[in-house]
Amino acid sequence: MTTNDIMRRVRFIFDFNDAKMIELFAHAGETVTRTQISAWLKKDDDPSYVECTDTELALFLNGLIVEKRGRKEGPQPEPESKLTNNIVFMKLKIALNLKAEEVLETLQRVDFWMSKHELSAFFRKPGHKHFRECKDQVLRNFLNGLQSEYRGDAEVIEGVWN
Repeated sequence: MTTNDIMRRVRFIFDFNDAKMIELFAHAGETVTRTQISAWLKKDDDPSYVECTDTELALFLNGLIVEKRGRKEGPQPEPESKLTNNIVFMKLKIALNLKAEEVLETLQRVDFWMSKHELSAFFRKPGHKHFRECKDQVLRNFLNGLQSEYRGDAEVIEGVWN
């Protein structure tokens, strides 16, 4: 999945308008314009499309964490310059304050099954012997499950984003 796909999906799931998107970036200490937001959200074949960088998506997700959980004490986390599906998955899990069982329930909403042990492997440090890379299919199914939970219309967007 591309960074733009992830940003579009999260925006759709939570029904964020442009002003809310700008606010989320501001929570992470970044100023963006409505024009930038619009360019990131365009389809890949649109001439106005602009690729969202990993850092920009990390800022957006950090802002989502602040929006949903509140600002943490002390220095704020620096945005990652290189994102992986594992990091995106972790940031969404943190933002929504989900426990492992709740993540598994979200995946099961879209008939995607895995064990708690398989899930925990995604949230380990990359050097850990039980670390496992999160593939696009897992992240896509998690986003579909969130969409089903928050919007109740997972099938509507299924064909558009997959």
